[in-house]
Amino acid sequence: MSFEQDGIKQIDTEELKELVKSPEKGKVIIDVRELDEYEAGHIPGVPLLPMNTIPSLLDGFDKNNEYVFICRSGNRSQNVSLYMKENGFDKVTNFNGGMLSWDGDTKNGPEHYIQSPEELKKWK
Repeated sequence: MSFEQDGIKQIDTEELKELVKSPEKGKVIIDVRELDEYEAGHIPGVPLLPMNTIPSLLDGFDKNNEYVFICRSGNRSQNVSLYMKENGFDKVTNFNGGMLSWDGDTKNGPEHYIQSPEELKKWK
């Protein structure tokens, strides 16, 4: 069940599973862990955009979209959510508990790695 922490909406595993299963237009799920963490196991179809690359890719984010951020435990993704909010993005959500709490499907190896604002703008 969603709740708010430090002004950031938090969702749990069941809510994220529903979003992964039935994507909503304008909601973008992004994994903000490091490449090795992502390749060791990520949610299928969710792209990687490491936390440290986000400032250089801000131009690729759309303020009309809602972004759901995922990390290992929920701490980095919470910090990314706060950073985004400080930069004028109000529609940000954190996956509380992160991949440590995820009990759905995972995929190993590389899949989607967003490396430019242009790639991010095209991502749905």
